Parts: sequence; C-alpha cells; structure tokens
Amino acid sequence: MSDYAIGEGMEITLHFTLKLEDGTVVDSTKEKAPATFQFGDGNLPPGFENPLKGMAAGESGTFEITPEHAFGQHNPQNIQTLKRDDFGDETPELGMVLSFADKAGTELPGMVKTIDGDRIEVDFNHPLAGRTLTFDVEVLDIKPATTH
Repeated sequence: MSDYAIGEGMEITLHFTLKLEDGTVVDSTKEKAPATFQFGDGNLPPGFENPLKGMAAGESGTFEITPEHAFGQHNPQNIQTLKRDDFGDETPELGMVLSFADKAGTELPGMVKTIDGDRIEVDFNHPLAGRTLTFDVEVLDIKPATTH
C-alpha cells in the first residue's frame, strides 16, 4: 500500500466496472488484469477521473456519471445518411460498426442504423452517449508517474 492520493502526476492501478442504468455491465476489469494509467493522460474522460481525485490505495467507490461528464448527450446531427458508394468494397449491414475518416483524417467509428436501398444511415454518436453510467472503482495502487 502506498501513502499517495490520486491526483496530477500519479500513476493509478485500479479495478473498475462500468454499468448502465439497468445494471448491465458494459466494461469491467474484475475478471482480468487491473487498469493502469496516469491521472490526466486522457485514458479516462475527465468525468470519470474527477471523482477519483483524493482517493487512496485500498479505497473503493461507486460514482454515478451523467452523460455530460461521460460520453456526451446523443446528438441527432451525428447521424448521417450516406450513399452505398461511400462504403467502397464494404457491404453495410444493420448494427455493423465501421471506421470512417473525417475531413481532417481523424478516424470516426459509425454504426449502421438503417439501410434503405442506396441510402444508409450511420450513427456517429458514441454508443454510450446519452447514458448515465455507474462507475465502480477499487483503487489498488498509486505511485508517482515516471516519465519515459
């Protein structure tokens, strides 16, 4: 056990479970290796990091994360209608998640929502957008981050 508290410049090792409003587990490290990351490195959205601040090794917590602090609200403008030609060699199927590049060349995942002949509706919202999530954490270790 360390005497450090979670904050800037700290490397944190923890187990977490992320659940939907109905208790469905979306992601968890419980059955596998714990997650290790540096506080503030962008691995966790700020809304997930902020509640951890000040926690110590050996502490556990359950936090409700609202959409604004998790993956944002569902935005209807993030649903685009594309032409079948836009998919190249891919054959779009309902529920399929494909990667698209935006004008800046950034990769964006999009899920096929509807297929109507040559018109395919793709949802570019994060799959957890608009959801309030429960974030269970068990802090295993905290130490000063080492720079590589």
